[in-house]
Amino acid sequence: MDVDVVIAGAGPNGLMLACELSLAGVRPLVLERLPAPTEENRANGLVGQVVRMLDRRGLHRRLSGSPEPPRPGPSFVFGALPLDLSVLEDNPLYGLPVPQRRIEQVLEERAVELGVEIRRGHGLTGLTQDAGAVTAEVAGPDGPYRLRARYLVGADGGHSLTRKLLGVGFPGVTKDDTVSRNAQAAVPASMIDPVTGGLNVPGHGHVPPFIHHRTEHGLFVYAPFPSRAPLVGTTEWVRTGDGLPSADEPATPDEPMTLDELRRSIHRVLGADLPIAPPDGPGPHMLRRLAGGNSRLADRFRAGRVLLLGDAAHVHSAMGGPGLNLGLQDAVNLGWKLAAEVRGWAPPGLLDTYESERRPVAERVVMQTQAQSALVAPGAEVTALRRLFTELLGDPRNVQRIADLMAGADIRYDPGPGDAHPLTGRWAPDLDLDTGDGRVRLADLTANARPLLLDLTAGASLAAELSGRRDRVDALAARCAASPVTALLLRPDCYVAWASDAPEPGPGERAALRAALDRWFGTAT
Repeated sequence: MDVDVVIAGAGPNGLMLACELSLAGVRPLVLERLPAPTEENRANGLVGQVVRMLDRRGLHRRLSGSPEPPRPGPSFVFGALPLDLSVLEDNPLYGLPVPQRRIEQVLEERAVELGVEIRRGHGLTGLTQDAGAVTAEVAGPDGPYRLRARYLVGADGGHSLTRKLLGVGFPGVTKDDTVSRNAQAAVPASMIDPVTGGLNVPGHGHVPPFIHHRTEHGLFVYAPFPSRAPLVGTTEWVRTGDGLPSADEPATPDEPMTLDELRRSIHRVLGADLPIAPPDGPGPHMLRRLAGGNSRLADRFRAGRVLLLGDAAHVHSAMGGPGLNLGLQDAVNLGWKLAAEVRGWAPPGLLDTYESERRPVAERVVMQTQAQSALVAPGAEVTALRRLFTELLGDPRNVQRIADLMAGADIRYDPGPGDAHPLTGRWAPDLDLDTGDGRVRLADLTANARPLLLDLTAGASLAAELSGRRDRVDALAARCAASPVTALLLRPDCYVAWASDAPEPGPGERAALRAALDRWFGTAT
C-alpha cells in the first residue's frame, strides 16, 4: 500500500481533511492538479459554526491574528434582509473576515507541520477499486503513475472528476438568469459614511456595508474589509422577455470583465453613478464575472472506498456565505471516521454515518440559499414577500431560527436509542474549566482531535468506564461553575455522544455511556 488515503484536491476542504487524518494517525497524500496555489479569492471569510470549529482545532488564533476567542457578530443578513442578532440570547453567527487565500495558506502550513505530503501539479485522471484498496491513476510533471491507497476522497470541486469517474449523479437546478460582477476597487472617500462605514451615493442614497442591497433592478454590495481593498459587486437579472431588468453585457461570455463594465452595472442597479477606480496596493485584485449558478446534491457521498467532500458532493448559491461553513465541517466529520476505518477499530457502519449525518445538512443549505435567492429577485410579488419577512423578523424567535439555520447551529445528529440527554447529538457547549492545574477553555482540550470524556462530577469516577479504550478515548476530570451538565462524551468533531446532568451518574447512565462508547469508538479490547 503506497498510502493510507489519497485526497484529490488541495482546496480548503481537502487540506482540512488532511489535517484531521494526520491528527488521527493516518497517512494522507494530497494531489492537486494546479502547480501552485491559485491567486483567485473565492471567499472573503468564514461565518457560522465553522469559526468555532476552527477555534477548537487551535486555528482561529492563526487566522485572526488574535489570542481572543471568537465572538458572534451583532448583525447579519438573510436574503438581503437585516438580521438584528443583538436580540438573541444565544447568537450562533460567528464571523471571521479572512480571505480564502489566507485560509488555504494556514491550512497548508498546518498540514505540512503534521507531515502531510502535498503534490502540486499532480492530477487524478482515473481510478479503480477492489475489496481492499483504490488504485488512482495520476498525471504528474514527469508523466503518469499509479498510487494504491486504502481510500480515496474527492475534494476536487463542483466539476469533480472523482464524482464523474464514479458515475455518481449530481441532480439539481442550473439557473442562467443572473450575472454577478465583483471587483476590489477604490471608492471616493467623500462617499464613505463616517458613522456606518457604508456609502452615501448621490442620486441613490445610503448603502449599508457588508449586506446585499436590493433594488428593483438588482443587488449591490459594498464590503470594506479591513487591511485590503474594498469589495464592490452587483447581481443583475438578464432579460427573459417578461419585463425583468437586463444585464445587457458582455457581448460574449469569455470577454474579460473590466471596471467600466462594473461601473455601468452599478448605474443600472442603483440608478446612480459610483466612480470606482483601481485599488492601491499589490495585487492580484479580484475582477470577476459569474453567470448563473447551480444548486446540486450528489446522489451519494460514498461509493465503496471512494468518498466525496465539499463542492464535489454539493454546490449551491453563495448567499450568506455557507460554502466553507458546510465543506470544512464535512471534512471534520469525515476525518475521524475514515481514520477509524483505516486503523481498524471503527464499529460497523461508522463510515456510513458521514453521509447520513452530512447529507441532510447539505440539503438544508441548498434549501435556505434557494430561499434567499428568491427573496432578492426583482418584481412586485417579491417586494411584497420581503415586507412580510420583515414583519416576521421582528420576532426574536424567528431571528433565532434563521440564525441557527444559517450558522448550522440547529444540527442534531441521531442521538441513538433510548431516552438520550437533550445535548446528545448536538454541538458541545463552550465551557471554562478548572483542571486543578489552572483554568482552560474546552477549545484548549480539543486541538488533538481525539474523543474526550469530560468528567465534572464530584467523584470523578467515570474514567473507569474507558477500560479497554484508553488508546482511543481521553478522559479529563475538572470543575466548571456554570456548566449545564456534569459529564460529556465528545466525538472528535466536538459533537456530544453522551451527556449527563446527574451529580453522580447511576448504573443506567453508565450503561448508556458504555453503549455510546461502543457505538462511536468500538468495543473494548
